Amino acid sequence: MERSLRRRYNMFTLNAYWLGVSFMWNSLHPIVLPVLLLEFAEETKNTAYGMLTFLGLLIALVVQPLSGALSDHTRHRWGRRRPWILLGTLLDVVLLLAMVTAKSFWALAAGYVLLQFSSNLAHGPAQGLIPDLVPEEKRGVASGVKGLFEMTGIICAALVAGRIVGGAIPRYLLVVLIIVGVLLLSMTVTLLGVHEPSSLLPRKVARHSLWGYFREVFAVDLRGQRDYARLLISRFLVLLGVYAVQSFALYYFRDALQFASPARMMGDLMIAIGASVTLTVYPAGLLSERWGRKGLSLFACAVAGVGMGALAFTRSTTGLWVLGSLIGLSMGIFASVNWAWATDLVPVAEAGKYLGLSNLATAGAAAAARLFGPFMI
Repeated sequence: MERSLRRRYNMFTLNAYWLGVSFMWNSLHPIVLPVLLLEFAEETKNTAYGMLTFLGLLIALVVQPLSGALSDHTRHRWGRRRPWILLGTLLDVVLLLAMVTAKSFWALAAGYVLLQFSSNLAHGPAQGLIPDLVPEEKRGVASGVKGLFEMTGIICAALVAGRIVGGAIPRYLLVVLIIVGVLLLSMTVTLLGVHEPSSLLPRKVARHSLWGYFREVFAVDLRGQRDYARLLISRFLVLLGVYAVQSFALYYFRDALQFASPARMMGDLMIAIGASVTLTVYPAGLLSERWGRKGLSLFACAVAGVGMGALAFTRSTTGLWVLGSLIGLSMGIFASVNWAWATDLVPVAEAGKYLGLSNLATAGAAAAARLFGPFMI
């Protein structure tokens, strides 16, 4: 019994960092950044938001697998992953403060783009913790806990950022200070709670030229990992639809539906989605250990497609809440099961690199969705 409780405790500390990461990006992307851009680019807000986030996500797409690959070969007494998590998070804090105090569009843009770099410097290595430390038969549960923290971050972001920024007097600095506090707290729990073995343990290291070293670190064999490559393609297509709606929802609420407080409405919709995701993400991971990953993934994709399509025909807040909940239920299943499936398929010794490549699907879909910005009316 004690051993079981310790394992569960470790799974929560292992994934605590994702609460901070989720809270940060789900505050910035749908709420804080769009409103900040209204200060500098009111007339071209859709294009500015779309192009800026597209550039940032391209950086994320490149940095995450590279940092993951470098962490696979990192030798440090803290282990392979935790030094990168610390470095990236401390840089995040500096850049968040730079964004909120920016006096021009270009200063805001520079802060955002560099934040994508620093966050993914930590993100790639952090993804390697589950395959490093959790046995294969428990990765569905661990992925469910990861998803639970990420969805909690969405709900908290909606409650906090949606109301503070959507108030009569938007308080950007207060929101960013809260983001910094949550990010540092979640990082500390993971850094202190994870017992990652030292990677300074003696081992035989082949001597390479500099070129040989980089080939060893960054070489990718997707031909030998065809199942994983197919999983990435399906993940990209599903998330493209989700991000295409999420990216411009605030402006849609403001300009088309003419809600009095689009930031608050965006926050409310995120609460509906996040709450329903939270109900399903952990049970889905657990059930995938019994029923398998594929069937649950297909079911989730079908339900999400129906819910996303129906959004085009609703004009009421009640309808948005209902559809948001339906989409949330399906995405909770998808997020948990799809990630568990990914950790099953990647080579354990190079988990940081290959799970970092999942950002080709995640950030790639988010970046592609931003290209719709110039076509928004």
